[in-house]
Amino acid sequence: MKKMLALMLALCMVFALAACAKTSTPTASASPEASPAASAAAGEAKSIEGMTVAFIPKLTGNSFFEAANDGAQKYAADWGITVKYMGSATASVTDQLTVIDQAIAEGVDAIAISSVDATALDEKLKEAQEQGIVVCTWDSDVSSDARSLMVSQGTASVLGPMLVEMGVKSLTERGKDPTKDAIKYVWHYSQATVADQNSWYVAGEEYIKEKYPNWVAVSDPFYSEQDSQKSVSVGESILEAYPDIDLIICNDSTALPGQCQAAQNKGLSAKDITITGFCTPSGMKSYLDAGILTRWGLWDCGIQGALGCYFAAYLAAGNTVKAGDTVNVPGIGDCQIVTNDQLVAGDTTPETNSGVVLLPERVEFTKDNIAQYNF
Repeated sequence: MKKMLALMLALCMVFALAACAKTSTPTASASPEASPAASAAAGEAKSIEGMTVAFIPKLTGNSFFEAANDGAQKYAADWGITVKYMGSATASVTDQLTVIDQAIAEGVDAIAISSVDATALDEKLKEAQEQGIVVCTWDSDVSSDARSLMVSQGTASVLGPMLVEMGVKSLTERGKDPTKDAIKYVWHYSQATVADQNSWYVAGEEYIKEKYPNWVAVSDPFYSEQDSQKSVSVGESILEAYPDIDLIICNDSTALPGQCQAAQNKGLSAKDITITGFCTPSGMKSYLDAGILTRWGLWDCGIQGALGCYFAAYLAAGNTVKAGDTVNVPGIGDCQIVTNDQLVAGDTTPETNSGVVLLPERVEFTKDNIAQYNF
């Protein structure tokens, strides 16, 4: 009997040890190289396949926004999401409100929008959020509490000085000394209510006062409301009012070609006046070839448009992000998320699903590199 009892106890010990060994196996075999954060991200990320995003530009028919849509559609096919390009040929608050209503009515999962006004769309976008639609912005922002993430081409402290320094290079090429001469200049863009463009203007002005205090602003900024015809007429009025102006900075993809066309209409070239700003390479190549300007800049708007849609779909699929995260976007690479105050001083950033996604780089286009770009 005792032998039987001893045998049973021994068997129980063997089974218990075996059970403990099985329980401890996962911990013992966990890879020491894998960080907890990386493992959690890999394990918890939800697929964005099947998501539908309303992709809303400031206006359709503009080379910048059409290129952004081309990029969004290209990557959407790879990611397995649907991107609905929804917009109006007119850059107006009224038209964008109508398009947002259409997106809500169609029951999209998310909205990615480039806003024509910094605050006028807030209430409508909050309405979309209340109905379970994720809202992200790209290119031009709204109030941070009316969206989740903003996909930004760069902070104002980067883009404002970039605009000025492109002008400095071109001025120097035609024999001016920007550090000593009283350069007469003015800004020409869409309108003061467009948050991104206005922030670049403000930062650019601060940079000019610091680096080039001898420069003279001949006027407050001129606005052409992203209207291609108006950008030419406003451009001509600048040249007529200030025939001795040295530099015009057009931080808007409609104002820049319009201003160049105005100069061409007046028989002026890059030898007579310096014009620079932001626009797609395809939108400006003819003016480069004609000698109207020598350089301008931008970023890859196709990548920016795609990222706006990706992050909107990413959050709509149930994923969570926070400022400080780096998200690896398939086909594009790592994207850093920073706090909202990187765009608007003093702005707050909620703990999750809010912040600014930064594009990694910008490009300055000249005759030496223009052939490398096809958007």
